[in-house]
Amino acid sequence: MGKVRIAAVKKISREIIALYPDKFGKDYEANKKALEPLVDARTKRLRNRIVGYITRLKIVEGNRASAATEIPTEAPEQA
Repeated sequence: MGKVRIAAVKKISREIIALYPDKFGKDYEANKKALEPLVDARTKRLRNRIVGYITRLKIVEGNRASAATEIPTEAPEQA
């Protein structure tokens, strides 16, 4: 079962990724440093939730990209 995130975190995270797609990657700490000048988060907890969601989106995006580039193996035909 996954974690529930508030809509504001999701909205802000998706907007930031749309504006700066190359600035973020799969590393949480690097993303936290990259986010600091872009967003004035009111609390550390809110900033960390935004960074965590951005990181998660990037990991999922990378997994989808790698799955799409793999060559599917053919299943043996059944008689």
